[in-house]
Amino acid sequence: MQQFRDRPHAGRLLGQELLRFRGEPAPLILALPRGGVPVAFEVARVLKAPLDIFLVRKLGVPGQEELAMGAIASGGTRVLNDEIVRALRIPERTIDDVEARERRNLESRERLYRGSAPRAAVEARDVILIDDGLATGSTMRAAVSALRAERPSRIIVAVPVGAEPTCELLRRVADEVICLRTPQPFQAVGLWYEDFDQVTDATVRELLRAASGNGSGGQDILIPSGGVDLAADLVIPESARGLVLFAHGSG
Repeated sequence: MQQFRDRPHAGRLLGQELLRFRGEPAPLILALPRGGVPVAFEVARVLKAPLDIFLVRKLGVPGQEELAMGAIASGGTRVLNDEIVRALRIPERTIDDVEARERRNLESRERLYRGSAPRAAVEARDVILIDDGLATGSTMRAAVSALRAERPSRIIVAVPVGAEPTCELLRRVADEVICLRTPQPFQAVGLWYEDFDQVTDATVRELLRAASGNGSGGQDILIPSGGVDLAADLVIPESARGLVLFAHGSG
């Protein structure tokens, strides 16, 4: 099965698959940072839809942190795995302590990515949740559960690639799941990308800023450079009197 070149390439292909959602009102595109943001940025461009992030932090059982007793998400939402909590007899105070620590981490990431910009409204809207792929799907399941508490009209999970059993599992909790490719054997998300470099915090901030237009009335553009696409804003100020070209050479 052919690999995606990189996350933006996967996002453009995914956007074409989601064209039926384009229209008024536009759906809200929510990306799971960090890997989901370059994918979601391209989808938002294709659908001419707003882009935001949706952060999720797992609440690990103390001493067994890989075992999730719940999760918290953007907007103050908390969901608990009641079966785990009951089976392990986890006290409410323990849950509160773990949540407080993870909440600080989540809020720190939100400030880093979003700054002072408000969160996009979710209630009564179609929401498309996007990541760069689905392996176990634990983060995406937590995101769907947390997002459901904010009462969107529909939750659509969309990814370029995923394990087929995981996609089927998510169809039980999301209103729709769109996965472009479900290779077998699956093994890992990164195997299906030629370029799967880690997405930096700076890239996340830049793509969110580009998607918002930064209130400038500018146009979001991509500049091809050395096999990659650089996100940029094209803005002509109202008071502009001329054109300045700057080329940086040897200094």
